[in-house]
Amino acid sequence: MLLEGKTSVIYGGGGSIGGAVARAFAREGAKVFLAGRTEARLDKVAAEIRAGGGVAQTEEVDALDERAVDEHADAVAAAAGGIDIVFNLISHGDVQGTPLAEMALEDFERPIRTAVRTMFLTSRAAARHMIKQGSGVIMAFGGYGDPMPGYYLGGLQVAFQAVEALRRSLACELGPHGIRVVTLQTAGVPESIQESFAGRAAITQAIERRTMLNRAATLEDVGNVAVFAASGWAAAVTATAINITCGAQVD
Repeated sequence: MLLEGKTSVIYGGGGSIGGAVARAFAREGAKVFLAGRTEARLDKVAAEIRAGGGVAQTEEVDALDERAVDEHADAVAAAAGGIDIVFNLISHGDVQGTPLAEMALEDFERPIRTAVRTMFLTSRAAARHMIKQGSGVIMAFGGYGDPMPGYYLGGLQVAFQAVEALRRSLACELGPHGIRVVTLQTAGVPESIQESFAGRAAITQAIERRTMLNRAATLEDVGNVAVFAASGWAAAVTATAINITCGAQVD
């Protein structure tokens, strides 16, 4: 197993993407600590992991609360003997469908503030423990990329770009301590859109049309690539984004 003996912390672990990553990590032998604001969703993912023979613990944590994040990371490190992997997958509260020229400042700012604040807090909390052990992997999600014409993404893509700037700085400063920082870059994961959302099919088709493979990344794709990025097989990979856009973005 690629992550046997590793301790991972997933913020937003009760969400569709966070849950997929958590299940993939557990499948490969990692102990999974799920953090988020909705206990029922965390417990559901944890129960699925345990049913499959994996190890999972949950904790209600607001990943925008500095004290809560620090205390949780300290508790995980104390219980598990360290933190090997941290992945922040909380939602950013973005508003889509409104042109920027008509968008309220608060709606534009929210995803940018949320994404940068939570990425900084969770990365810093984990890094303090990773530095002591001389190793670790910090992961981000989203990546750079062009906005989709006609879909009015608001501050979402700006937020992803800001996180990428932070990822570069983290990779530079933490690299000498043996800590890798990697982004999983997608062009959208349609499976993460609620089935009840009326525009789900249209968005899926729009994403697929932009790809070279005529399909979008799946939740399983995200989990599998996350395992690779967090494992020793990717020991030389840092300060970069792993492109899982199915060819929608060309490097």
